[in-house]
Amino acid sequence: MIRTCFTFLILLAAISTNATVVIAQSPAIQPSVVQPQRSQAPVRANRLPRVSTVRVAANASTVAKSSVNQQFPGIVSGPEISVRIKDVTSVEGHRANRVTGIGLVTGLKGTGGKSLLTQDLGRNMLRNFDILARNVPTGSQSVVAVTAEIPPFVRAGETVTATVSIFDDAIGLYGGELHTTPLKGFDNRVYAVAGGALVLGGFSAGGEGASVSKNHDTTGRVQATVEVGLQNGPAFPHRGYRLLLSNKDYATAYRIATEINRYFPGHAKARDQGSVDVVFPQTFQNNKIDFVVMVNNLRVQPDIPARVVINQKTGTIVVGQNVRLSRIMFANDNLIITTSETPVASQPAPFSDGQTVVLPRTQVTATETGGRYNVLHQQPTVGDLATALNTLGVSPQDLIGIFQSIKASGALQAKLIIE
Repeated sequence: MIRTCFTFLILLAAISTNATVVIAQSPAIQPSVVQPQRSQAPVRANRLPRVSTVRVAANASTVAKSSVNQQFPGIVSGPEISVRIKDVTSVEGHRANRVTGIGLVTGLKGTGGKSLLTQDLGRNMLRNFDILARNVPTGSQSVVAVTAEIPPFVRAGETVTATVSIFDDAIGLYGGELHTTPLKGFDNRVYAVAGGALVLGGFSAGGEGASVSKNHDTTGRVQATVEVGLQNGPAFPHRGYRLLLSNKDYATAYRIATEINRYFPGHAKARDQGSVDVVFPQTFQNNKIDFVVMVNNLRVQPDIPARVVINQKTGTIVVGQNVRLSRIMFANDNLIITTSETPVASQPAPFSDGQTVVLPRTQVTATETGGRYNVLHQQPTVGDLATALNTLGVSPQDLIGIFQSIKASGALQAKLIIE
């Protein structure tokens, strides 16, 4: 009662002075008598952290990354992109096996091979049918190489796609059909059999005066039937398995192991920069595939090393996101060389035995314009470098020389790869 009257007097004083009053109940002035309704407040308070934890679970990788960076300053955060573990790794032992064979394609319309190899293979095929022939028409057939990759856990009777390519001097394979060709592995054992009509991605046709072509008709695809299955045993026969990284990096391997241990503590360990060992929990010993699927769907941020890749043949330059430069000043000098040929005819003197001779006249002009200088401050980004180079109007070929010079000066804080 006394507390109610005190509150009422405060409100009257505020109204008279046009003041704004905010009343906050503090736990210090709560009644000392414990009421049944308020005894459940600690229960509700204990439930709140659980709800907030569920809501933050989607961003738990970011929180874990920041805490790791604080504990280990040497580990720098990766790019702002997260991928599934299955997209950047593969399971050791689960790989495709390549099989090859030599076959004969028939049904070609004058585009077949005419070499001795084509004739010998044609005679051998006829000999298998008890037909002896000295001369074999070669314009309608071609010797081809057949290759295929058999994925892991493919059973006998399943089909895979094989690639067929010309092995002799044939012109094209349009309209051809591959005869039954055994495909062998490195142990000289037949694992698949290919044959059937070829599927080409191009064609060619022409006559004596003109010809037309589209894409390549010297290679094609055909279906191959697997005869012997590979890796027919259990997918995970041991207590654990090993993940192999597509792009080997210590930071990426560490992040994969950390992400797995966040959900399954103590069941993953980074072995080196290219592999992570994973142990099956005891609760997943009878359903290992479920555990593998859960691990594959976890998301990590792969670390991208600082690299500059230059292909001198095509003039292609790829600069990674983490490439940094020290403070430098550079300029590109524009040099234009113009060459023109003006032949001049030299006439002999009248009534002489001389001959008219064409003399070459070459005029070379070199125009050199002063280059503009640009200063890149400490640790410029790729965008800063691109802006500076666009300002100078640098071509890709000039950019290759600029990167080589920056690397030689020691200002390029990245690995320069020249292909």
